[in-house]
Parts: sequence; C-alpha cells; structure tokens
Amino acid sequence: MITVEQLLFSQGFGTRRECAGLVAQGHVRIDGTVVGDPGHRVRPDRLEFDVDGVTWTYRAKALVMLHKPVGYECSQKPSAWPSVMLLLPPPLRRRGLQPVGRLDQDTTGLLLLTDDGALLHRLTSPKHHVPKVYEVQTARPVEPRQMQHLLAGVVLDDDPRPVAAAGCEATGELSLRLTLVQGKYHQVKRMVAAVGNHVIGLHRSAFGALTLPPDLAPGQWRWIDDPDSITG
Repeated sequence: MITVEQLLFSQGFGTRRECAGLVAQGHVRIDGTVVGDPGHRVRPDRLEFDVDGVTWTYRAKALVMLHKPVGYECSQKPSAWPSVMLLLPPPLRRRGLQPVGRLDQDTTGLLLLTDDGALLHRLTSPKHHVPKVYEVQTARPVEPRQMQHLLAGVVLDDDPRPVAAAGCEATGELSLRLTLVQGKYHQVKRMVAAVGNHVIGLHRSAFGALTLPPDLAPGQWRWIDDPDSITG
C-alpha cells in the first residue's frame, strides 16, 4: 500500500509537494471519486486513476513506443533540433525516460523509450542481437552486388572488422529493407555509402518482434505493457 501522494510522485506528476497539492485541490479521481486526502492509501498494482480528466494506469517501470517524426533529436539535451521528449506528456518526461538506441533527426519510425535501466541495457547490448528493420530510400538504383556486399559485410572507418546486415532485400528500384543487429553511429547511412550508394530517406519499421502500427501517426506514442514482446 502507498499513499496517493506517493502514487503520483512515482508516476512523474511533480515533486511530493506538487503531488500533495494536486490531491488536496481535487484534481485526482480513483474509481470515479475525487480523492482529497494525499495520505489516502491505495494498492498501486495496475491501479487506474484520473488526473484532470486524463486516465493513467500505475506502472512501476515505463516503456513506450513513439512514432518519431522528422526534425527531432533523440536526446534530452538536443543541440540543433527539439528533443523527442517534447512529444511525450510531462509525467513521462519527469520520469526520465531514455531512448532505446537513437534515430537521427531526419530518420523516422519506431522508437522505444523507457526508465527501466536493465531493459535498456538488454535491448541495446550487442550480445543480445536484437534486430532492427529499416526501410531505406536510395539516391541510385539498388544493385544485386550492393545487397550481396551488405550481407557479406562492409568495413566502416571506426572498426576494422566487417559489419554485415542480418537481412537485405530490394523493395523497389530505389529502395531496400535492411535488418541490423548492431547499433553503430549512422550505421545504415555509412553501410549504404560503403557499397557505393547514398541514403536519402530512412525509416525504422520494426524493433525486435515489434512493428510500427499503421494507426500510430508520426508524433504519437503508446504504452508497451509486455517488455518480453519485443524479443518475442
């Protein structure tokens, strides 16, 4: 059992004093009833509560999927573009969610964010080989030899060991689908450049067993309740 004040604090609704104020001022409902006592005790597991008319469910750890649009950086302290964190509601931003890997500002698609450090490590560690699928638009026609080279492995300037795609297929004259299990800086762009082509558009369509839902518009997000669904 925890107090309603503790509940709100754990879910990112502000400092303890701010959370107590939300309760005391009648902004919080549980089971449709206004709770005015910050010390009122509840069982948090899967508890649904309303704050200013918005329904939330208690989650000890937060994991969300975001459809990242163009023009946002995957950083809490961006340098040139706004942070993807601005696309999340304030309670999630206050919880300190971190992107699970990064997408460049001009790359769109599936981005996971979590405040679960162990999960973050598991999903980004090279040891676990979690595949990511990218839809690539190219400047020049995709040639069979380029795809063969990507599957065989190319050498990037920061590592003498070849880096190979786990999967590669042409999806059009100027497009291909690339599956990677590594997470190197600008990896897709650098690999495609290494085989003599150039990326002009990049979209991540899948992360592990998760695919980007067609009804999740750019800039929208949703909860992922089962972390194990990512790795199948």
